[in-house]
Amino acid sequence: MLDLSVNVLGPVAIQILGDMGADVIKIESPDGNYTRQVGPSRNPKMGALFLNTNRNKRSVVLDLKKPDARAALLDLVRSADVLVHSIRPGAAERLGVDYEAIRAVNSRIIHASSSGFRLDGERRDWLAFDDVIQGASGVAGMMARATDEPRYYPR
Repeated sequence: MLDLSVNVLGPVAIQILGDMGADVIKIESPDGNYTRQVGPSRNPKMGALFLNTNRNKRSVVLDLKKPDARAALLDLVRSADVLVHSIRPGAAERLGVDYEAIRAVNSRIIHASSSGFRLDGERRDWLAFDDVIQGASGVAGMMARATDEPRYYPR
């Protein structure tokens, strides 16, 4: 199983499968997953959120913008059963990790993505961080009814 996801949704879903025994390879960019900085830590880039949501995973660093790294990923794809990512659809296409590109290498692979917005909508390539989702869905505005100012929940 290949995990190219960040934030919480993908890493937690794959972490559960890892807890149940799945062989998971976490693919990170050279900059690392930004959640490495979230929460308390004893060591740099080993924040509590990252450690908890990425346990039971082996890790590989690949800069998918480089041809050699993309070739290395496709080698892993050939023998993988599942690939999960949280890359925006347009970026996934540019990086060659969209469904069609991955299926061309391994037709039996399960390809799952969580991009945040509808794939056929105008927001398909928007980042889907919590503050964006709360703003776009109206949650922040709804909080104004209770607090007299728009804000994110919980605060």
